[in-house]
Amino acid sequence: MKKLIILSLFIPMLSKAQFVIVNTSTISLIDPRTGTWPLDLQRVIRESDTSYMMVFRDQQESSSVNMSTLKFSDVQQVRYFGKGLTALKTGSTGDIAKFKDYTIKRMDVKKGAPKGTVWYILTCEDGSLTNFQQPEADKMIAAIKGI
Repeated sequence: MKKLIILSLFIPMLSKAQFVIVNTSTISLIDPRTGTWPLDLQRVIRESDTSYMMVFRDQQESSSVNMSTLKFSDVQQVRYFGKGLTALKTGSTGDIAKFKDYTIKRMDVKKGAPKGTVWYILTCEDGSLTNFQQPEADKMIAAIKGI
């Protein structure tokens, strides 16, 4: 009987230790494109750190919605992304900014687009990719400078 009483005292302590409350917050910094092919730069705030991520729909999957994420470990990594976009803005077609987990390629001509339209192709290490135009890149550069 004493064992049951002692055991009943420890069970609530053991079950309480299994639950951990984690405070996280996700804030959209810039959403340059919405709709069918969204593109969103987000800040994720956790208890001890802040990280960033670019969320986009993988454009290789046209029949299903496959959302991909490019994660940045800190604000410095996001700033490198912004510097890559800034450098490519003044570059020419075919220029590539290579990073550890992704590449950004500038393409001035895209089939069906008006002449002079600048496109960027973001390719992640996992094979997912998306593209965006110069106005969207300008919005991302401005948002990154404000971080």
